[in-house]
Amino acid sequence: QVQLVESGGGLVQAGGSLRLSCAASGSIVSINTMGWYRQAPGKQRELVATITPGGFTNVVNSMKGRFTISRDGAKNTVYLQMNSLKPEDTAVYYCNANLVITGQRGQYNYWGLGTQVTVSS
Repeated sequence: QVQLVESGGGLVQAGGSLRLSCAASGSIVSINTMGWYRQAPGKQRELVATITPGGFTNVVNSMKGRFTISRDGAKNTVYLQMNSLKPEDTAVYYCNANLVITGQRGQYNYWGLGTQVTVSS
């Protein structure tokens, strides 16, 4: 069974920092693009950042300069470093990954259960 497990969320004051982690585990042959999304109360889920196996990153413009995505291939883990946090960054942050699974052709898209980030003013 394949799992994406996020950690690192919590409560932080505006201007503070958090580092989210997402570890993929299970019968994984390879991991393609990984990413972070977020969903604030009453809003649609939105893209935050993605990273390819080769390390090419894409961060949404509104978060550039504050958020950095990285990955550790050996640990099947993707990270999101969030600095200068604002109250509007409050949301549930979800990990996403395109995985090739043992015994399956092609790649499949998986989601984690999410981790809550709350930024107080």
